[in-house]
Amino acid sequence: MVSGPTTSPLPASALGTVISTFEGTPNTAEFHFVIQSGDVHKGQFVQVVTPSGPVLGSITEISRANRYFERAESVAEYERLGVLSSQFPTTEWEYMVAVVRVQGVLNGAHMGRCSIPVAPGAAVSAATEEQLKSFLGFDDSGLHVGTVAYHTLPVRLGLGRLLQKHLAILAMSGAGKSYLASVLIEELLDRPAASGRLAVVALDQHGEYVGFKDSIYRDRVTVVPGKKIRIGLRHLSASHLAEWSEMSSTARRALDKHVAALKAEIKEKQEPVGLSELIERVRDDADLNKKENVRGPLLAALEELEHLHLIGTTDTLKLSELIKPGHLIVLDLSDIDDLRKKQMIVAYYGRKLFRQRKKGLIPPYVMLVEEAHNFAREKAERRNALSKSMIETIAREGRKFGASLCLITQRPVQLSTTALSQCNSNIILRVTNPFDLKHIGESCEGIDSHMLDSITSLRVGEALVVGEAVGAPIFVKVRQRKSKVVARGESLEKLAKEFEEKDKRKEDEIEAFL
Repeated sequence: MVSGPTTSPLPASALGTVISTFEGTPNTAEFHFVIQSGDVHKGQFVQVVTPSGPVLGSITEISRANRYFERAESVAEYERLGVLSSQFPTTEWEYMVAVVRVQGVLNGAHMGRCSIPVAPGAAVSAATEEQLKSFLGFDDSGLHVGTVAYHTLPVRLGLGRLLQKHLAILAMSGAGKSYLASVLIEELLDRPAASGRLAVVALDQHGEYVGFKDSIYRDRVTVVPGKKIRIGLRHLSASHLAEWSEMSSTARRALDKHVAALKAEIKEKQEPVGLSELIERVRDDADLNKKENVRGPLLAALEELEHLHLIGTTDTLKLSELIKPGHLIVLDLSDIDDLRKKQMIVAYYGRKLFRQRKKGLIPPYVMLVEEAHNFAREKAERRNALSKSMIETIAREGRKFGASLCLITQRPVQLSTTALSQCNSNIILRVTNPFDLKHIGESCEGIDSHMLDSITSLRVGEALVVGEAVGAPIFVKVRQRKSKVVARGESLEKLAKEFEEKDKRKEDEIEAFL
């Protein structure tokens, strides 16, 4: 690429020269430079040496220009005559200009505000790995998620900066959300005890993480099938049951009396009791028989809960035994079709985890919530928001007690604003829905219009990291995972082919029998 002459030769490592523009640059927030040499890309970090220290910035846009092609009517006329390319040195006057967003002035390990613009004519070069490592706040013992785009620097995110104030992974379906989450899980499982380890709880909607059980991490993984999960009635209060069903305040008071009596009986006789015994008590209540408008709806609500086959005599999950540092527990909810049942499981065990963590009974943990918009929807009827308050509570208070959230969703606009706003770090993969993009722009600090535009064109395996985890927004190429990828959904072509082959075999067997 060739451009007009410069006043002095550039250093061999220079990418280009700062120019003065009619847009009022360079200023303390932005500058432009003509690209002279080297491999320059949008999203790349560059530096300009100044007396105050290196000014670091990131390339937000690149434009291409040529003075011979500026006037449409001239180009049309010359092309008609066929003399433009043959008579004029068009390629010699082509040039590219990069727009740089200033991040600050690096003074040792401290990044300060830029108070004086870089000088026109100054050389622009690529930022060094040491500068980026210091500026972005990478941690040598942090979680290795990939490399900085257009650099070779490994992205190592500090555990506390990334997770203590919660993390959101946002992307459209198929963009690599679960793959990235698996990379994070691997890093947490590989983490040495000396660096501080978390327990990991994955609320798995589609069986994305069951493959960890057949991987190099098998001895640190427990997979619990959703259909085997039972919640002990003795651990539930009347308010829990009322919260999970449609129940009037009068019915709730009647239920409270029976639940208290049943718990006293359990304590005295040391015998397990389930929901069926509670229903029998309500059905045999002489006082309630006189109040059919209370008794009928209360029995209907309890019987509806019974039909979910979730509330049993005791808890099937012993959290205090399963939750261990450097250990993954996967609640595989993919075998449950009823969303309400899933929400009840998430609400109960999420609340129990948080309470036990506050008492110091279990280690610090991170809870990954796949399809988080299904469990904490912004606008939902009470019946479909059973787990929302629990997730919002952990989002608001969890950082004080070592209870972290990782919310994973393909519909950010449908996710609780309260929960999302408490996620101080965001990793965003490809998103194309305009409503989701608008919501991301309004919810995530540090994202400008150029970055929002780039999100729509990210390829699978590329992500934008913003928020407290990094010193400035960065584009990352996600590393390859070590564990086994388990794909629950086969291709449409394969499913169609297998069905026809199965159907054909059945016909052949019938014909052979006849």
